Amino acid sequence: MPLQSTVTRLAALCLLALGATPCIAGEFTDSAGRIVNIPDHIGRVLPANAAAEVLVFVLAPDKLAGLVQPLPADAKRRGMAPPVVGPIITPGAIAAITRIRPDVIIESGPVTPDRAVFADQTTQATGIPYLLLNNSIDRTPTMIRVAGRVLGVAARADDLALSAEQFINDLRGQVLIQPTASRPHVYYGRGPGGLEATPPYSQAAAALNNSGAINVANTLGANAPPMVTRQQLRDWNPDIIIAQQHSFYDQLLRDPYWRSLAAVRNKHVYLEPSQPFGWIDDPPSVNRLIGMSWLSVLFYPANNQDDVRSLAQDFYDKFYGIKLSDKEIAAIAQTAGIPESNAPNLADLSLSGTGAPAPGTTEPGRGGGLSPNIPGLPAAPTTPSYRMPK
Repeated sequence: MPLQSTVTRLAALCLLALGATPCIAGEFTDSAGRIVNIPDHIGRVLPANAAAEVLVFVLAPDKLAGLVQPLPADAKRRGMAPPVVGPIITPGAIAAITRIRPDVIIESGPVTPDRAVFADQTTQATGIPYLLLNNSIDRTPTMIRVAGRVLGVAARADDLALSAEQFINDLRGQVLIQPTASRPHVYYGRGPGGLEATPPYSQAAAALNNSGAINVANTLGANAPPMVTRQQLRDWNPDIIIAQQHSFYDQLLRDPYWRSLAAVRNKHVYLEPSQPFGWIDDPPSVNRLIGMSWLSVLFYPANNQDDVRSLAQDFYDKFYGIKLSDKEIAAIAQTAGIPESNAPNLADLSLSGTGAPAPGTTEPGRGGGLSPNIPGLPAAPTTPSYRMPK
């Protein structure tokens, strides 16, 4: 008997024994165009990857049935302690899924035929609905709205989606007025040594491109490995360098080898904020929204009046339920290059939806009239939709 058939039969027996077969009551069309039957009430959600974990954490943290990675300390203090099971998007995850017994699995990421096949196979093996949501930057408001309806928190999702639209529209307006010749050449270095670049196919590259920078690693081929040499970075000689980890940030400031770099000479070296989630792509989820405002200030300080410190405090409170003190945001700002606040409470106006389309003036689930495509980002094959149970 084929191995896949054996696994499927064993998983089905486990589900019957555990009484975990969901009561199907609604149809969901995900970003791959797959029609998936889901329960009428979602109480337990298993994120398939870190991006989906952040999405569920932001919308309905009490529904997390398992974690891809540990939640921030603030979440633990609120009494949340789901088990850490690791990413579910890998083969061999059947045992973990049947042990957790979620009502639904959600994966947030690029939508490809391979991911659709994997989702179908996982559902066949476990009996658990598996949803794919496109996580491209321009689809973030739609992703939030649709996930919120699946999770039964539509009002919160609509509120957060309006804020997401405001972030994206503000950024697009600032980027469009910048001539290509004036855009800074930027290097984003991942890993402890900082030599894991962001090739053009990566989601980190999408964040840089959409924030108005020229990613120096765009010269890497489509199939090129992300690792580069120290000499390659010197040859690129970027105007701005952003370090993902503190070790690389320290090297840039202290190692004489890097002194010839324009970014080092001009003191344009910054450390990406990473708590509780990275501001560029770690993971590539709704956490990138505050990162785009930060990047736009780094790239165009003379043309940007955003009060990123206040904006970050309001974002953390609204999206994460985490209140950053002035001391905490000052510590983030010190290495991230965030300027002093110009005026108090500017962020309250921005995140409240002021300047964003008013509720009811945009087509539901369409991202507030945003352009369907941003250069360098794949468009979703199908806009997700949820049909309420009859």
